[in-house]
Amino acid sequence: MPVFPKISLRPEVENYLKEGFVNNEVVSASGKAAAERKFEALLNHLSHPPSFTTVRVNTHLASVQHVKELLLDELQQFNGLSVPVLQHPDLQDVLLIPVIGPRKNIKRQQCEAVVGAQCGSAVLRGAHVYTPGIVSASSFMKAGDVISVYSDIKGKCKKGAREFDGTKIFLGNGISTLSRKEIFSGLPRLRGIGIRMTEPIYLSPSFDNVLPSYLFLQNLPSAVVTHVLNPQPGEKILDLCAAPGGKTTHIAALMHDQGEVIALDKIANKVEKIKQNALLLGLNSIKAFCFDGTKALKLDEIEDTEGTPPFSPESFDRILLDAPCSGMGQRPNMACTWTLKEVTSYQPLQRKLFPVAVQLLKPGGTLVYSTCTVTLEENEEQVAWALSTFPCLQLQPQEPQIGGEGMMGAGLSGEQLRQLQRFDPSTTPLRDTDLETLRDARAEDMIRLANKDCIGFFIAKFLKWKSTSEKDPQK
Repeated sequence: MPVFPKISLRPEVENYLKEGFVNNEVVSASGKAAAERKFEALLNHLSHPPSFTTVRVNTHLASVQHVKELLLDELQQFNGLSVPVLQHPDLQDVLLIPVIGPRKNIKRQQCEAVVGAQCGSAVLRGAHVYTPGIVSASSFMKAGDVISVYSDIKGKCKKGAREFDGTKIFLGNGISTLSRKEIFSGLPRLRGIGIRMTEPIYLSPSFDNVLPSYLFLQNLPSAVVTHVLNPQPGEKILDLCAAPGGKTTHIAALMHDQGEVIALDKIANKVEKIKQNALLLGLNSIKAFCFDGTKALKLDEIEDTEGTPPFSPESFDRILLDAPCSGMGQRPNMACTWTLKEVTSYQPLQRKLFPVAVQLLKPGGTLVYSTCTVTLEENEEQVAWALSTFPCLQLQPQEPQIGGEGMMGAGLSGEQLRQLQRFDPSTTPLRDTDLETLRDARAEDMIRLANKDCIGFFIAKFLKWKSTSEKDPQK
């Protein structure tokens, strides 16, 4: 361990991230060394999948217990193994399935296929290989062959190559459903499963068409966010950057589909995905619009938009700003080719969205800000900026509090850092999980591991204690 090298980053990006961890508030040599070790551990964790697959139950259609029983029946046939399904004690609508691996005794085959990095990451989380993700295949590959699958983590393999000697990571073995000729025939793009994984390095269930109306595949911190928002029946709630709709549908389910959930995203096909998810999960309170969130505030009172964006000031009881971000907490991620300019481009966008959210929120309303990244700039620095820019906002404690406290370096007080949630996978050692380990493990220990060994994530909760039009009596 680790089976994979740490995530590959451009040197300037790695240095930038490191500065956030080894910041100017670490004054002692021992403190600096500890921060550097933590940063290296984070880079190692990012290339591995989380220890658990997390699924959220659509409680609008069925009880958690009923869905858990259905899921156990589905998983009985999963690679001939019996794995437990745990209900999270603090997130009652969340089920956890342990991931087995990394498995080290898989025999590599002479016949090979190479997939892109994004496809490779999906395979590490339990997916089969879909045909569009196949970049290269051995010249003699036929349908039905047992083949070894590799991920081209640096994007150097040419489409249709017969072999590839560049940097590639072994993902496991599978059975091809197509021949090489069929895959690269030049005919209209084939979709469907191209390689059915039978011996993956990390063994976790594929959720392709598994109880689609009852389950939503979702990272654990993403499910925490909506519980922190705490939506109530009858409220009007805005999900400002909503695609693909996981948190949107969670909001509607927690409201028992009573009230109004407005979902915005500026990319049309992503908005269609939100609508499809709402339809699949039987949720009628969701209205999704293709609209730029930075322009969601109505500036002209004469204009009548009748429930469509832009919206009048102070229209919403609660707002979720799950902001576009650099995504540096996503796992598994074995290589990131982004430039420093790309990684740092998100803070300005987040600061365009934030004032819109604040002005659209009613006095007494709740604003939750979240990202799936680990950078100080997009997380704690944004909280410090928001508190100084908007006197109407107060930072609030969160419930449930599952992640750790915020990171130093942005000038926030100790009390303020404790009110934040930062999910940092580097806080737990990388470990092997096998069936024997699972048999001996206590449920509370597995829950504790699931809470820590997840994706990198950040959550802040604010109360708008007065109208934006009111003056601060202290000034």
